[in-house]
Amino acid sequence: MPSPFYRQIAQHLKAEGWRVTRINLCTGDWLFWHGEDAISYRGRRSQWPRFIAQFLTEQGVTHVLLLGENRRYHRQAVDIALELGIQVVVNDFGYIRPDWITFERNGMSGGSLFPRDPVAIRAMAAGLPDIDWTPRFADSAFHMARGDLLYNLSNLFMGWLYPFYRRSDRRPHTLIYTPASGLRLLTNRLRQKRTEQSVQQLIASQQAYYLFPLQLDFDFQIVAYSPFDGIASSIAHVVASFARHAPKHALLLLKEHPWDPALKNWERILQREAARWGVGDRVQYLRGGHLDSLITHAQGVVTVNSTTGMRALQLGRPLVVLGQAVFDVPGMTHQGGLDSFWTQATAPDAGLVRDFLKAVAAALQMRGVFFEEEGLRLAAQEAARRLLGDCVGTIQQ
Repeated sequence: MPSPFYRQIAQHLKAEGWRVTRINLCTGDWLFWHGEDAISYRGRRSQWPRFIAQFLTEQGVTHVLLLGENRRYHRQAVDIALELGIQVVVNDFGYIRPDWITFERNGMSGGSLFPRDPVAIRAMAAGLPDIDWTPRFADSAFHMARGDLLYNLSNLFMGWLYPFYRRSDRRPHTLIYTPASGLRLLTNRLRQKRTEQSVQQLIASQQAYYLFPLQLDFDFQIVAYSPFDGIASSIAHVVASFARHAPKHALLLLKEHPWDPALKNWERILQREAARWGVGDRVQYLRGGHLDSLITHAQGVVTVNSTTGMRALQLGRPLVVLGQAVFDVPGMTHQGGLDSFWTQATAPDAGLVRDFLKAVAAALQMRGVFFEEEGLRLAAQEAARRLLGDCVGTIQQ
């Protein structure tokens, strides 16, 4: 993450007497944190497990903090740290959006320790206040994009400094992904305007539809915590089930992810699968549209494990989860599988959803953002407080 978030956490910890070491794996890592408290690993990936096990043992490490747990280097470090009895803390953008950060032990989503049992969730939420959903911070898209660009270009043009580093994600090559993403961001407003008009017409017509918001093809939630090898196979699965089991008068809407670089033509893949099943006139591909409006008027929402599912629960819409997700809880999501969802789904238990959100916010989330100055400062301060108090993953009131 090209953000000062981790450096600021380290400053708070060092002020309390902790020893903090950053391990840089690539030039992009070094660019955003270098100095006396940072070291570089320049060995081969095959030698990384031996290196990290030796480092953790010899340095007497008590905590490992990572951005996500499923990058190859991170996954191996997490497994080794847990074997050694070291506390692992994983963080990323929040389960709750827009201005929350996830901060939990061991792993997220499918790897989360958060209970999926309604009774346990209600017990956790007992006595917790309702959440003030008013956004407090607006993250800086400019600083986020600039940091991402600097991080990836430094790896591209100065990668020789870390000759054996290998990326862990499936994101396209920087020279392809960066201009494609930039073009998409520049044209977002135009696409949104065009799509919003057709969405409003559809809603006004009271046509029944189901919504399937797409995730990014290289999202670790797809790679690590779903039964699919990518977005294409998830589209094929959903369209096939829709064709066989959904009401014949209903439509299926697929909404493009706002950060999708459009290097793969998902609309063409959708049309191909729809033609195969004879439902070409019952599917639509959306390149934009107001998400809350689309969810609110949908008969139901299908997700692999996107945080869009959390929003569907907040808005009281039926939801089915195809992968692993912290919010896939009986009473909140349809538990009978996708085929029965189209005709048997019911709205989530509003009281359970409220308790779930209170418990998740109190145990796994921190208010703040990664880039906007005030939200960043408060998030780093809270992260350090939880580490110092040994209370990561516990209820915070």
